[in-house]
Amino acid sequence: MKNLFTLRDLSVVDINRIIDNAIMYKNGKEFKGLENKKVVNMFFENSTRTHYSFIKAEQNLGMIDTNFNAEASSLKKGESLYDTVKTFEALGFDCFIIRHPQNNYFNELDNINVPIMNGGDGTGNHPTQSLLDLMTIKEEFGSFEGLKVTIVGDIRHSRVAHTNIEVMKRLGMEVFISGPKEFDDGSSEYIDFNQAVTDMDVIMLLRVQYERHGYQMTLTKEEYLDNYGLTMKRVNEMKDNAIIMHPAPFNRKTEIDDDVVECHKSRIFPQMGNGVFVRMAVLERAFEE
Repeated sequence: MKNLFTLRDLSVVDINRIIDNAIMYKNGKEFKGLENKKVVNMFFENSTRTHYSFIKAEQNLGMIDTNFNAEASSLKKGESLYDTVKTFEALGFDCFIIRHPQNNYFNELDNINVPIMNGGDGTGNHPTQSLLDLMTIKEEFGSFEGLKVTIVGDIRHSRVAHTNIEVMKRLGMEVFISGPKEFDDGSSEYIDFNQAVTDMDVIMLLRVQYERHGYQMTLTKEEYLDNYGLTMKRVNEMKDNAIIMHPAPFNRKTEIDDDVVECHKSRIFPQMGNGVFVRMAVLERAFEE
C-alpha cells in the first residue's frame, strides 16, 4: 500500500518513474491489475478536472468508483473525517481519493489501512496536479534540468504553486514567482513579470482565487490583465520554444486573455488531458507491494 499525500514524500527517482509510467499509459500501455478494486472519491471542495480525471483514470483501469456526497452524509450530524473514512474502509472499499479544505488533513488518517491519494489539501499540497504539470513539461522539453519557470499570480493561496516550487527545484529547474506583491509569500525568488515573459521556458499562470481571499484584491480585473495577465502582445515576446501552462479553471480576461487560452504556445488543455494518465500511474503505484 502506498499513500500519496505530498511530493516531498517521494524521491526524484519515484517522481520520474510515475511520470514515465503516465507517458506509457498515454502511449497505449495496458494494465490489468486493478480490475474491480473499489475506490471512493471524497471531494469536500468543488472540483472538475481533478475529480473527473480521477474517475476517468479509475474507469480506464477497470476500478469500481463511488462518489461520496458530503452534503448527504453523517458529517452533517457531526461525524469526523476520520470516522467517515474509517466507515468506508470497514464497508470494504480499497482506496480513497480525498480533497479537503483543511491543510494536511491526512495527518488525521494514520490508522486507515488502505491507500489514500491526496486530491488537494487547503493551500498546502496538490501532488497529482504537480505531476501532470511535470509530465507536460517533460513531454515538451525531454528533461527538467536547467529549465526556467515563472509561476505567476496568487502564490499565497495556491497549493499548486507551493507543490510545484518545491519539486521543480529538486528536479533542477530555476523557479521564480511573479504577480501582485500582495500574493508574494516569499516561497521563491521574485521576478518582474515582463522580464519573465521574455526570459522563461515556461510561464505558469495561476487563477486569482477570490473564494480564498477573505478580502478584495486591490487591482481590478482589467488592471490585473494589464499588469500581470498574459495577452497576445506578451505571447509574441516569449522565447520561440517557450510554453504557457495553467492548472485551471482560469479567469478569462484576468490572468489570461481569451485569444491566449488556445494559442500555439498554450498547453493548457493538453495539460488537463495528461491528468488522466498521471492519475492512472498514481493509482497503479498505490497498490504496489
